[in-house]
Amino acid sequence: MKSVRIVEQLAIFIANRPGKLADLCDALAEEKINIYGLTVSDTVDHAAVRMVVSDTRRAIALLEARGVLVLESEVLMIENDNRPGSLSRIADAMSKVKVNIEYAYLASMPAAKRGLLILRVSDVDKALKVLQRLVVEA
Repeated sequence: MKSVRIVEQLAIFIANRPGKLADLCDALAEEKINIYGLTVSDTVDHAAVRMVVSDTRRAIALLEARGVLVLESEVLMIENDNRPGSLSRIADAMSKVKVNIEYAYLASMPAAKRGLLILRVSDVDKALKVLQRLVVEA
């Protein structure tokens, strides 16, 4: 594991129709706000978009000005080794201190040395301390 930190994640609710995600991403791109992590969960009539961006405050202001519902929460952003067992090591460490992983999303290219993992946990401060120890041990 290379690094871990607490960041703000945005939860955005948009219509589940073609072009809505593109509109959202276009608005952020126009303001030069980069998306570091993204997941989309669909339902019948709307989509819940969770994202970590380069400028949370500006993104919230921009989206709310467009009438988009935005909620924020703290998550862990982890730059992790892209090799078998990396996620297992993190999940095991959370289990040992009774921190629940509520959800997670990650991605990396197959040949990449590292990937990015976003974790929503039941106790972000406790999880950060445990994961920072793992960074030192690595």
